[in-house]
Amino acid sequence: MTKIFISDLQGKEEIESLFFVKIINIMEGKDGRKYFNIILSDATGDLESRLWQYSEEVEKQITKNSFVRARGKLNFFQGRKQFIVSKLEKISASEVNENDFLMKAAKDPEIMFKELLSIVDKLSDVYIRDLLRMIITDGEIARRLKTWQAGKTIHHAYKSGLLEHILSCSYLAINLSSHYKVNENYVVAGCILHDLCKIYELTDGMNVEYTEEGKLVGHLVKGLEIVDRYSYKIKNFPHYTKMHLKHILLAHHGEYEYGSPKIPQTSEAFLVHLIDMMDSKMGTMEMIKKTDNTTGHWSGYIKHLDRIVYKSDLPFYPEYIVEEEEEEKREHRERPAAAQVKGKNAPEPKTSMAKMLSGLKVEE
Repeated sequence: MTKIFISDLQGKEEIESLFFVKIINIMEGKDGRKYFNIILSDATGDLESRLWQYSEEVEKQITKNSFVRARGKLNFFQGRKQFIVSKLEKISASEVNENDFLMKAAKDPEIMFKELLSIVDKLSDVYIRDLLRMIITDGEIARRLKTWQAGKTIHHAYKSGLLEHILSCSYLAINLSSHYKVNENYVVAGCILHDLCKIYELTDGMNVEYTEEGKLVGHLVKGLEIVDRYSYKIKNFPHYTKMHLKHILLAHHGEYEYGSPKIPQTSEAFLVHLIDMMDSKMGTMEMIKKTDNTTGHWSGYIKHLDRIVYKSDLPFYPEYIVEEEEEEKREHRERPAAAQVKGKNAPEPKTSMAKMLSGLKVEE
């Protein structure tokens, strides 16, 4: 079967394709009848779906994180795509190409990892440089960093999204540290380490969940453990350097209400918080523009941003707008003289025939 991607669906058409079941819940309508509320997905986004006919067989066989063959009709409900399923059949994971269902970063993770190492190698503080290189080149950390996503559902929530976010923040750190005249070494270190321990906080795979360590400890505190563990391996690692690195990690959420044990109290810590927030929000905006299923220029309501988002490109004019009459005049000015003479509205010659013949001599 040819895979039909969610982003290619146009609406009001009968479709049959393979999907990944992200969510499936049994709901009850106003008439008391049961139905299935389903979120199907693939590498291009999610598709809100309904199976109105309740079936015990479907309830037993179709579960979250399973692959299915679905047939039905695509409609629009309140401006959003909605798939009305008529038939749902579970299939084996061996029958699908995982790449069709796994959203991933646009750039190759191996290339991104090399770029990150290059940034680290150019740092001027020898202790911070050695610490960062030791951490990110650890075999297990490097393996996870190249594949993990940065968030469960929103924040760079796709394969290699964590590395993409960390690299993007690191580039911002270099540019903004210079602009604001703060210590680049600490800002780059904060940008690399602040979310690194998401590799322990989240699972990987098709449907990411929080791990036990993520629920009980979290990536902020785990980040301090990593700094301690690897800095102890570096002879004479400065105490105050470690303390300021820990402060940056503890303060990178910015506010107590956002789960930050400390608020930023150094310029470097404040800048890391702002860079993290900026990159995560801009990443979210891009994700919305790529995956939102609402028709038209505007997205549906985005709860975590408390707004709707304009999805289309903004108008762009590399040249001035020319009115129609002005355009005709311009074309007339640029037209070759011979062509103007031949035209039916060609101007009268400014030199009379008498003047043209005045100097002409005729021999008798």
